[in-house]
Amino acid sequence: MAEFVFVTKITDIVDGQILAFNIDETPIALARVDGKIVAFGDVCTHDDGPLAEGEIDGDCVVCPRHGARFNLVKGKATFPAAQPIPIYETRIIGEDVEVKLQA
Repeated sequence: MAEFVFVTKITDIVDGQILAFNIDETPIALARVDGKIVAFGDVCTHDDGPLAEGEIDGDCVVCPRHGARFNLVKGKATFPAAQPIPIYETRIIGEDVEVKLQA
């Protein structure tokens, strides 16, 4: 069973920005959406581009390369991407943001 791991401080995550990290060689990104910290796979399933270089639009991240959108609650993709991105569980302990890579 995977455990939560420390990623960053909550004060480092600013509305409208996306931060990129590698956890155990897994590229993830963190963003604040509607006041909640979300963690998601930092690789576009359409062309393997870095989603952290994209933008947050509502509850989606938009890939900077071809405009594919991924829902940050379920990971669901829109054209041109067909496959979803992973969404990771997060928790806040004090000021620490922690992420669990697997269920």
